[in-house]
Amino acid sequence: MNITPRFALVSIVALVSACAGLQTAPPAAAPAEAPRPVATPVAAVAAPAPPPILPYDEAVLSAASALLKNAKLPPEGTAAQPRYTVVIDPLIDGFSYAQSATTRSMGLRLAALMREQYPQYDVQPFSAASVARNPLVLIGTFTPVNAQRQTSGTREAYRICFALADLKSGKLVSKGLAFSKPDGVDATPTASYRDAPAWTEDAASQGYINTCQGTKAGDPINPLYTERIAAAAFVAEAIEAYDAGKYQQSLDLYVNAQRTSAGDQFRVYNGVYLANWKLGRRDKAEAAFGKIVDYGLERKRLAVKFLFRPGSTAFGTDAKLTGPYPVWLKAIASRASSGSSCLEVTGHTSATGPEPLNERLSLLRAEYVKSQLEANVPALAKRTIAAGMGSRQTMVGSGRDDASDAPDRRVEFKVIGC
Repeated sequence: MNITPRFALVSIVALVSACAGLQTAPPAAAPAEAPRPVATPVAAVAAPAPPPILPYDEAVLSAASALLKNAKLPPEGTAAQPRYTVVIDPLIDGFSYAQSATTRSMGLRLAALMREQYPQYDVQPFSAASVARNPLVLIGTFTPVNAQRQTSGTREAYRICFALADLKSGKLVSKGLAFSKPDGVDATPTASYRDAPAWTEDAASQGYINTCQGTKAGDPINPLYTERIAAAAFVAEAIEAYDAGKYQQSLDLYVNAQRTSAGDQFRVYNGVYLANWKLGRRDKAEAAFGKIVDYGLERKRLAVKFLFRPGSTAFGTDAKLTGPYPVWLKAIASRASSGSSCLEVTGHTSATGPEPLNERLSLLRAEYVKSQLEANVPALAKRTIAAGMGSRQTMVGSGRDDASDAPDRRVEFKVIGC
């Protein structure tokens, strides 16, 4: 439930036979059967214990050391001391795709570690020019998990996953894994992800995650990642420019990403919207947000951030944050009404507070957002229903009730049959 100002998300989501005993006459007596040898019981093989949960600094160093020391690097010319060009595709949250203060500092730490202790690696910026030379690419995810190392329930630790991919061979050459305690972790999203109006599944980000998680050295790089890496380099530069307040430069880089063969990416549309809004280009920003909605509706899921007042169903009072809301609601209503499907609007909350109260608040917020869409397009009144999920389906699950776990306090629109 809400106790401090925070974000909610609006999403659009598509969605023995019995054995009969045969009674027969008893057979004639048969010769006694020779005794069968008794099989020696095989000792059960115990499953390996999961890696320990380490203090944050130790966990990062453990995963990084495993990655860099055990890399099976390809031959590199005839030099006695070959050097391998490495670029770091910015690390992300393995569940929400977001970059945070910690993932950014972790990337900087990896680059410094390679420069100081691993001279065989030549660290270069992650740019379109660098990617064109087919270097090694270091990727990583930082994912909140529960005590059983799963991404559900109350998260008590973080899973650190590093992978080193060789673009020339198309395979992974090394992996690193560790689990970190939450102490010392700053999961606050960076500016571009904090300001991003919407979220949905994105093929580029999912390809990144699938390459890093559930893989081993020697496995192929996920094609969703390699097909989009040229655009990803432009996106990474655009995010860096936006976070530095260079909005025109950010917009130009997002446009460059959009022009690539794999430029149809959700994070690109988010970036084009953000940069145009910051530059005061309201018409272009509105058109870009329409692209965001179209992308989400085509994939049956869209999450749009809204700031509610604490414990209330009304939007917040900060005009800088709530100013775009009429634009967003208008675009969502317009696009949703153009199809023939119906919508189930489902609210979600973080896990703090009594669950019955969370369920009630999530339902009320879903009903409020539903009413706002119907105010824009009255015909939607016959095609929408509202429901409250409380905290049963958290995405982050940290219980921090701040910007880092904003996805837990969302309202989802599920596309359903009428």
